[in-house]
Amino acid sequence: MNSFARHSSDRVHSSSLSGRPMSVSPLFPAPDFADFALNIITVLMMYGPFYLANTGAMLFGKWIPDKMGFSSAVIDGGRNWNDGYRILGDGKTWHGMFGGAVFSGLLTILAHHTWSSNAPPDARPFVDPTLFSDSSDWFWLGGEWGAAFAMGFTLGLACMLGDTAGSFVKRRRGLKREGDESSKAPLLDTVPFAVSIFLFAFLLFDDQIIMHEQLHDEIIALLVLTPIIHRLFNVLGYRLGLKSVPY
Repeated sequence: MNSFARHSSDRVHSSSLSGRPMSVSPLFPAPDFADFALNIITVLMMYGPFYLANTGAMLFGKWIPDKMGFSSAVIDGGRNWNDGYRILGDGKTWHGMFGGAVFSGLLTILAHHTWSSNAPPDARPFVDPTLFSDSSDWFWLGGEWGAAFAMGFTLGLACMLGDTAGSFVKRRRGLKREGDESSKAPLLDTVPFAVSIFLFAFLLFDDQIIMHEQLHDEIIALLVLTPIIHRLFNVLGYRLGLKSVPY
């Protein structure tokens, strides 16, 4: 088991050998706005590998196929829904969905390798998302590295499922892709994948540090801020010439 105790360290008080209560520092203290903001950034860093599944989807679903000269398998097979619009569109492929999940798994391994010795609160915002994991966890597959990949792959896939659900809703609203760029729908481009990640984290990783009880408010704050963060990165990509539209 990780030397950082899973449950004893997240209590505000514990007991000494004599039975007397002793203070235990909270992992994510937020006595003021600065610490609250630092905790939000910490949540963003821990969830960063899962958020970046979309980047992996772009790499495996479009960039690599284009460079290698093969076509990605479109999820909806080019079929339309009964409203006459595509079910999902050409932008949603099996290569992208599972490539994005694998990408998240690899990034989570990197985060574990880089930050595994970091202990909050001092190490914030660079906290290993698998810090609380041990051999008793369902996703402990082949040791700590397998656990890191399994967590990343699972929540990366959750990201892709949420993103796919958002595309389905956009198609039902008659919003079409503009060439290689997604149609302009900032909330549908961000909220579904973020909600899906946090929902699956709650259902499957509720005893892990990524769902720590002291971070619930910060998780909600990050969910609210996600469309703004997404927009800022898209504008930056547009100004750098990496995107043809700023969304």
